[in-house]
Amino acid sequence: MNAEQQTSFKQAVEKICLELVFAEPGTDSGLLPINSLLGQIEDLPLANAGIPAVHEGVKLLRGWIDQVFDSGALWSREALKRLGEWSSWAQQSADSWMTGTAFPALPDHWSVTLVSAGTPAETPARAAIPAAGNDHPEEQAPIRLNIDGDGDLLREFTNESREHLQNVEQGVLVLEDNPRDRDTLNSIFRAFHTFKGGSGLLNLMAVNRTAHELENLLDLARQDKLAITLPIINLILEGGDVLKQFIEEIDAQLSGAKPPGPISVPTQALLKKVRMAAGGEPLPDAPASKPSPSSPATSPSPTPSTEAGSSVPCGSDADVRSEPAGAAKATGTPGAKPAAGVVKVDTLKLDSLVDLAGEMVIAQSLVQLDPAIARLSSQNLNRNLAQLARITKELQRIAMSMRMVPIRLAFQKMQRLVRDVSAKQGKQVELVLSGEETELDRTIVEEISDPLVHMIRNGVDHGIEKPDVRVAAGKPATGTIRLSAYHQGGNIVIQIKDDGGGLRKDKILKKALENGIIKPGQQLTDKEIWDLIFAPGFSTADQITDISGRGVGMDVVKRNIQKLRGKVEIESVEGQGSVFSIYLPLTLAIIDGLIIKVGRERFILPTLSVRESFRPERGMISTVHERGEMVAVRGRLFPLMRLSTAFGITPLSTDPEAGIVVVIEAGQDVRCLLVDQLVGKQEVVIKSLGETFRANPAVAGAAIMGDGRVGLILDVNALVRLRSTPQATPVGA
Repeated sequence: MNAEQQTSFKQAVEKICLELVFAEPGTDSGLLPINSLLGQIEDLPLANAGIPAVHEGVKLLRGWIDQVFDSGALWSREALKRLGEWSSWAQQSADSWMTGTAFPALPDHWSVTLVSAGTPAETPARAAIPAAGNDHPEEQAPIRLNIDGDGDLLREFTNESREHLQNVEQGVLVLEDNPRDRDTLNSIFRAFHTFKGGSGLLNLMAVNRTAHELENLLDLARQDKLAITLPIINLILEGGDVLKQFIEEIDAQLSGAKPPGPISVPTQALLKKVRMAAGGEPLPDAPASKPSPSSPATSPSPTPSTEAGSSVPCGSDADVRSEPAGAAKATGTPGAKPAAGVVKVDTLKLDSLVDLAGEMVIAQSLVQLDPAIARLSSQNLNRNLAQLARITKELQRIAMSMRMVPIRLAFQKMQRLVRDVSAKQGKQVELVLSGEETELDRTIVEEISDPLVHMIRNGVDHGIEKPDVRVAAGKPATGTIRLSAYHQGGNIVIQIKDDGGGLRKDKILKKALENGIIKPGQQLTDKEIWDLIFAPGFSTADQITDISGRGVGMDVVKRNIQKLRGKVEIESVEGQGSVFSIYLPLTLAIIDGLIIKVGRERFILPTLSVRESFRPERGMISTVHERGEMVAVRGRLFPLMRLSTAFGITPLSTDPEAGIVVVIEAGQDVRCLLVDQLVGKQEVVIKSLGETFRANPAVAGAAIMGDGRVGLILDVNALVRLRSTPQATPVGA
């Protein structure tokens, strides 16, 4: 397997770990996402990678998840403990795989089934999914939706279901040409399996039964007990069409197109044929069921996510708005306003468009700065080049705006979370939202949702006190958590502020000493003490609860924020509350950069992270004991970093007065950089450097400059914390 596949395995494992952080005994939290992530891992060629331990470990996890799905059981404490052990083992395996070291062994006790590992009191069960057999009801009872209680989950289920049905249809077409394609067969099986699990968790038993029977049929094919023939292919397509009808009916009630009521779709004929096929009986001659052009999997009916002005959903598709010349009037309510045109576009295509727009900017810059063009003294040519530059920049601006979505979707999920967790804890908590319309890159909104969930839960569990404790301390019985988003210096700041008990230094330091994170007598600043809570395995909880205390989560939160080129800072006053501030870039694709030169090398700093620049005068730079060189800027001393020293480059001059000091800031941290020259400003497209510069945290990526050369983009968040000593690998030309 190549490095990309190894990275995919590691990322999927980390996401499973994050889902487990939010899982609670007595619920099904994270079951569907974990199943989906497991499917991504199973799609990797693990069996042929020469890593039998990893392959066996993935098979074990598949067996456990299937047991939970098939039994209708909820998470138990023992099950979550087992899955936590698996995630730690998988993370170690991923690291061993990428570094070429020995793989950790599989524990012997993992052979015990997952569901039976918990006691009945800890593992309450929903209506168990009956196994396929001879006694089947002719028709399932109608489905009645609990829109008030499960509305969000139902919407997520219908959105995912459309993708699964698309995969089924596409996979069946592949099987029609190649019935022995094992990967495609497994993909279709997993689609029905996930369909079955999700519908069972939501008590959609008619959907569950249909998906279960189709899954059994596919499983027989996987075991080579059933040949994939044309009648079987037609039967699978017919089953997909029946499931589409269920999804269409559910979606109609969710969107308000139909009033709430029982949902009944005929399944008797389908299930009869599926059982006949599974038993080896010949199927009756019937017209083949083909996907209709208007089926929801290919052209879904309008839903709230595709209405005018709606935001891009965090899924595989993005809504892209157009200003159509002749929009037709909306049918329905008389006098209704015409609906704006909306087109569903695959996000891969959207990302490709953004990349091409960036490449066009680079190409335009190369042309405009070409020496041969510069030698031409044509006023007409200069005017045309200026017009090209304006059009190119506007095209790039529009392409980038298509990636931007409001953070509202991520914020609104927190309201239900706070209500549920506070009720379970016996606390009174009010969540106040502000800045929901603040827009970020779609990818950032998707990735920041899970870290926010964990931090909000921690705020309710650890931060806000119980009502009697608050009243005794002179506080209102109801605690407040304020979740806000706003712009600051070209970044987006997401702030979580509570009026709870705050972080306790003594408990944090005591636990850090017990875990060997710090040494006895070590002196730490407040910021360094707060940062200890991000250490792996760190928890100050006296006992493990359903919500927290397992020592996982905050380290994963920090890693996920750092992946987005962001950082998190903490302020806390004991007895008064805490503030968690997350600093994120607006977009992950393009930055407005300040080009600086050190020796023969050029680097790029995000312009909005640069406070000022100046040529230092004699006496402004001094050396402070144990703190290195410092620069006096308007009466304050800031640490100075010589980029030539940090990156092992020979500067044009070692005299600071011959160089330029650039003052950069990341959140509340400020640092001064000594460079040789300021070259200018340029909007650049960020290119990933892959594994090459992973060991150097100060390098965020690269960009192609106007003359075709490559410049390294510096990570300001890392620079403010980077030592001034030379790195292990100097930056070359």
